[in-house]
Amino acid sequence: MPDRYIKKILEARVYDVAVETPMEEAKGLSERLKNRILLKREDEQPVFSFKLRGAYNKMQQLTEEERACGVVAASAGNHAQGVAMSAKKLGIKATIVMPKTTPDVKVTNVRRLGGKVVLHGDAYDDASTYAKKLVEEKGMTYVHPFDDPDVIAGQGTVAMEILRQESGPIDAIFVPVGGGGLVAGIAAYVKYLRPETKVIGVESEDSACLHAAMAAGERVVLPQVGIFADGVAVAQIGEYTFEVAQRCVDEVITCSTDEICAAIKDIYDDTRSICEPAGALGVAGMKKYVEREGCEDRTLIAIDSGANVNFDRLRHIAERSELGEKREAIIAARIPEKAGSFKKFCSALGKRNITEFNYRYSDDSNAIVFAGIQLKAGGDGRDELITELREQEYEVEDLSDNEMAKIHVRYMVGGHAPGNLENEVIYRFEFPERPSALMNFLSKLGGKWNISLFHYRNHGAAYGRVLVGMQVPPEERDQVGAFLKEIGYNYWEETDNTAYQLFLG
Repeated sequence: MPDRYIKKILEARVYDVAVETPMEEAKGLSERLKNRILLKREDEQPVFSFKLRGAYNKMQQLTEEERACGVVAASAGNHAQGVAMSAKKLGIKATIVMPKTTPDVKVTNVRRLGGKVVLHGDAYDDASTYAKKLVEEKGMTYVHPFDDPDVIAGQGTVAMEILRQESGPIDAIFVPVGGGGLVAGIAAYVKYLRPETKVIGVESEDSACLHAAMAAGERVVLPQVGIFADGVAVAQIGEYTFEVAQRCVDEVITCSTDEICAAIKDIYDDTRSICEPAGALGVAGMKKYVEREGCEDRTLIAIDSGANVNFDRLRHIAERSELGEKREAIIAARIPEKAGSFKKFCSALGKRNITEFNYRYSDDSNAIVFAGIQLKAGGDGRDELITELREQEYEVEDLSDNEMAKIHVRYMVGGHAPGNLENEVIYRFEFPERPSALMNFLSKLGGKWNISLFHYRNHGAAYGRVLVGMQVPPEERDQVGAFLKEIGYNYWEETDNTAYQLFLG
């Protein structure tokens, strides 16, 4: 029964290694969502994740004999760091089995903390199976990342701090869910003391094992688990954790990759900290809840559960965050293949800024462009955009929810020019990035020569960067330089560039 966890949470010894983390108001989010939004900053733990609490609470209760045999754990990273740090504090040897897909930042930190790392399998469940094999072979104690009463109790200390830090009414607490240790610990404690407060689990759509179990009324195994939010990439909710969740969790909300990325940006905007995808789930779910319920003037708390993210993933996160916030639409449009078509198409977009523009000449009749268009946050801006373009007789396809288009196609638009393309010259431009910068550029470029290649992506930098191919007859080549100087932007001719010759020419 959930009640049995209350005493265990109150007696949990976590503060030998863990710290009481702050709860901060996210002022930007609060203003936007018209509610009081609080973030529980578990990303500020010594290992940048709440997992330290449960790991230490479990390990400090081991007998001397168990400590002498050492411990083994399976983890996608955060639990691993918690076990390694706890083992170092307690003088215990720790072996950590981690999926091969674990971010390098987590693997490196486990080794730095003294843990022995074994990389095995592609997901948590592969690592878990191998770790249990080591228990049988070497007699080590298995420290489960979530499905253990002592681990659940350790994670429950997060709720103890929340209720101490926020004495006023709390309408809902949004908790990231992987195997369920954190949501079980928080739900058991909160529902015992504040039954009127909703506890809402939030999962990635790619690994929604609790959502599936709630729907089925029993634990189920997901046939496939996505690893974008690697910290919650679990195929089956825990047995102990599901027992608590069934009784104490009010609902489970699932979020897409784009919605998670948008939440990472929201947290960064308010705190200047970068959390990992799993760590942003609470905020992502909270935003969906507010939109669905239309609630205002409530106190809502989201657990920022971790900040262990590889730096090189930030590019992908930044690309997807605008889509997740519904501030960008990705479209494909067919326009006439003739001088001036680009400018006319941009005019059809009205006052919307272009965030991306990809095009490569294919034939003399029509051009198909891949474009990113900036929208106002929320609302039905995408539908309005598509409707307006179709009313102006453009053939348009909305690709905003097309995963292949967003991950692959946007980077592959182009290729070698067909044999009937003549007199192409290539120029690279830099210009000050400001509202309507691309439209200004196209207006100055005008319809003097047919554009045969175009690539632009707004990266939020001070300067916009554009690659342009134009069909310029040999007798007009001497006019190009004078014309571009008149435009006034920095430019470089790249017609002889090896990369262009190999892949685009």
